[in-house]
Amino acid sequence: MKLKQMRKAAALLAACIMLLAGGGLYAHDQGQEQHGAGMEVHFLDIGQGDATLVKCGSHAMLIDAGENDKGVAVQAYLQSQGVESLDYVIGTHPDSDHIGGLDVIIYKFDCRQVMMPDYSKDTKTYRDVLAAMDSKRYKNTLPKIGDSYKLGDAVFTVIAPNKAYDSANDNSIGILLQYGEKRFLFTGDAEEEAEQDIAGNGLDISCDVYQAGHHGSRTSSSDELLDAADPAYAVISCGENNDYGHPHARTLNNFRRRGILVYRTDEQGTIVAKTDGETITWNCAPSESWQTGSL
Repeated sequence: MKLKQMRKAAALLAACIMLLAGGGLYAHDQGQEQHGAGMEVHFLDIGQGDATLVKCGSHAMLIDAGENDKGVAVQAYLQSQGVESLDYVIGTHPDSDHIGGLDVIIYKFDCRQVMMPDYSKDTKTYRDVLAAMDSKRYKNTLPKIGDSYKLGDAVFTVIAPNKAYDSANDNSIGILLQYGEKRFLFTGDAEEEAEQDIAGNGLDISCDVYQAGHHGSRTSSSDELLDAADPAYAVISCGENNDYGHPHARTLNNFRRRGILVYRTDEQGTIVAKTDGETITWNCAPSESWQTGSL
């Protein structure tokens, strides 16, 4: 059986087990002891925006922090998870729904490394993040394709941006996060041109979990990217009744046609995926609505 078929079959089996689990963590009994540190990926429900916490043992990384009014909420969530410092803070691109809360996070936590793309915006949001970094004497680490970084027993590799683009979205930092055999793909708000470059840069982006680009917009999750990534699961971070109609029908139809199981923060709240390197468990069952966002 081909690898992609095995991955899809495993995802379908996991979904069936989820529906029988009855409560707690889906696909595993809530009280089951995990061997090793494991890795957790928390897709925060912060409305229309992105904020993702990755924990691996005593190590933690934050990818984006939502809108300007979400910084305190992201801070509170991290503290509720026992996070006292962050090994890495990634601001994928300077749109406010991704870096709006980063200034709060930088002020409140010891951040060992901050990474943002070589793309700026003349906005108060962006200046606030720079001011927070200056106040802590942090230097920005520019993303370089193929560079890898350790997060405890996990590792992530920079896969984007592959060149300078005109739009903020296409300049998004993309990473491939791996723990054991399990792989998670993040592309920020990268749209079709940038996705083609990601799929064609020679790096292996096959994954188990894909955070849907640009909140499930029709401008992202192109066939080229999905063919290369071949995910079993997609997580859509978007706000309920958002002003953009996310997720769009084109994206949802593409996921459904490919047999990709979908999780959505607008329907299910904060979504948590945990892996021991061999399996992935979720705090909820996949969405079954296939409902587009409403304008």
